Amino acid sequence: MDPDFWVPLLLPFAAWPLARIVAPRLPPRAASWLLTTGCLVLAAAGTAALALQAFAGLTLVPAIAQAGHWSPQALNTVEPVNVPLAIGCGLLLSALGVAFTRTAVRYARWSRALTRQLDEHDPAAGIIILRGQEPVAFSAPGRGGRIAISSGMLDALGPPERDALLAHERAHLRLRHHRFLITITLAAALNPLLRPLCSAARFALERWADEAAAQDVGDRTVVAKAVAKAALAGRAQPGFALAATGGPVPRRVSALLTAPARRLPAALLSAALVLGITGWSAQTVLDSATDLHQNLESAQDFATDARGLLPDDHDAYDR
Repeated sequence: MDPDFWVPLLLPFAAWPLARIVAPRLPPRAASWLLTTGCLVLAAAGTAALALQAFAGLTLVPAIAQAGHWSPQALNTVEPVNVPLAIGCGLLLSALGVAFTRTAVRYARWSRALTRQLDEHDPAAGIIILRGQEPVAFSAPGRGGRIAISSGMLDALGPPERDALLAHERAHLRLRHHRFLITITLAAALNPLLRPLCSAARFALERWADEAAAQDVGDRTVVAKAVAKAALAGRAQPGFALAATGGPVPRRVSALLTAPARRLPAALLSAALVLGITGWSAQTVLDSATDLHQNLESAQDFATDARGLLPDDHDAYDR
């Protein structure tokens, strides 16, 4: 395998510094799109790299080589296969596949359970009032999108702050933030090294909803107060729900109380950094796949030529 094969596996180690550099310098909307795309591409590239290495090991299995009409000896001559590494990649790929499947199943079960729970209440204009003094507020994408808020949360906020909190949750639903959330959640399951980048993407989603709420309400200070009071009164919503209490709340409040700064050069450099890293990762995987394909074609040609020279000894070249 080409040394570039390792690039997609090593680039996720840059997730933490990348998150620290990019998130504060990009507008929340751009940061959400770029970081989510970065998580998706890096997770897919790392998985593809492991799959390629595992498949390279399988190409030496006689039954697979015979089905593919290539010579394992010729393939090893063109590009020697590191068998222990291929086995390790296969085992790691299997473990990550199990983690991915478990996360997807957990999300499906959580979504169904939450939908059944909310179906027991009658929504008024898409808002469900939950009985109970525990302050809770979150948005749920099922049934066209619904907002759940408890009596305790309503009591903890003044009327303007309630409007700001509801505007935040409506922004999550209107902007389809739950699709972003499941994408980064599954990406982190496929590659745990991407968790810092996925956490930064989730924070960007909350900031995006904050800015959308501030625009709807027309007062950034009211939204900041609503977020701060909701976080102090309640707790982070468990599971996969998006809520106004999510993310590092002090940073969100500080950003709301500060006028948005126009930092175009820093934003462009940050965007270029994310795009460059994800593009490099994807390109190296494509190069590795192309190299493996060419090696297999060479091994097939060798086997075909060998059979042409010695037509009565086909099996000798297959072994």
